[in-house]
Amino acid sequence: MPIDAAKALAAPPRTGEIAWTHKDVQLYHLGLGAGVPATDPDELRYTLESRLHVLPSFATVAGAGSPGVIGGLSMPGVDVDLARVLHGGQSLRLHRPIPAEGTATATGRIAAVYDKGTAAILVMRTEVGDADGPLWTNDAQIFVRGEGGWGGDRGPGTRLEAPAGPPDRTLERPVREDQALLYRLSGDWNPLHADPEFAKLAGFDRPILHGLCTYGMTLKAVVDTLLGGDVTRVRSYTTRFAGVVFPGETLRIRMWRGDGTVRVAVGAVERDDAPVLADTAVDHV
Repeated sequence: MPIDAAKALAAPPRTGEIAWTHKDVQLYHLGLGAGVPATDPDELRYTLESRLHVLPSFATVAGAGSPGVIGGLSMPGVDVDLARVLHGGQSLRLHRPIPAEGTATATGRIAAVYDKGTAAILVMRTEVGDADGPLWTNDAQIFVRGEGGWGGDRGPGTRLEAPAGPPDRTLERPVREDQALLYRLSGDWNPLHADPEFAKLAGFDRPILHGLCTYGMTLKAVVDTLLGGDVTRVRSYTTRFAGVVFPGETLRIRMWRGDGTVRVAVGAVERDDAPVLADTAVDHV
């Protein structure tokens, strides 16, 4: 079996130094579609270095996303075909606001391996801190098709109860035709998002958008709409990737305001609101 759960879980953590500058933050924000309109003061918070605020989801690409999803696939006990890999979900916990420039230590390990029968799920945990203490903790759920069935732990349920009533806000956000090509410059070089031939090997008729790009676009919509544009109010952000997005499509983002939590659902407008992000929650102060 290409995934040896015991070996993966027993492997020592990988630790390395990461660094980022305001250029990395600005590139990430542009990859999410920030800067439209270019002179809008609310957008300049994401694009102009003199007033730069860091969207918390930048944590998923800081230091080129290391060790991240691709790093998890090179851990001991893991030997899988990249064409069978999908990003199943993402959880982010912020310990304090992310600075616009910084250096930090990132420690990554396989925190769990789950057997879903027809697939395996690897939970790649990355903990990041600097000289002042912890910054963030990322959990990436890596879905590997065809690698389950060894009788292992199925893992906890992640489905949330559906929000009650109509959404408090609904937004539509276009995805540019070139958005995946720009977003991948932040560190996710998986050819699934750029190479049509590789996309066909993975079962898609054309390249798909990075799930983490949709993840970032959605958090920006929540911050800008329900959190007064204040990125420091976000405490945690969790989602399950329920479907793909193709460049050129439109995201419909529905938001329900709760007590300290915003629940979110995202669909693809052109495909009758086909689910894209589900079981999504932004906890905030």
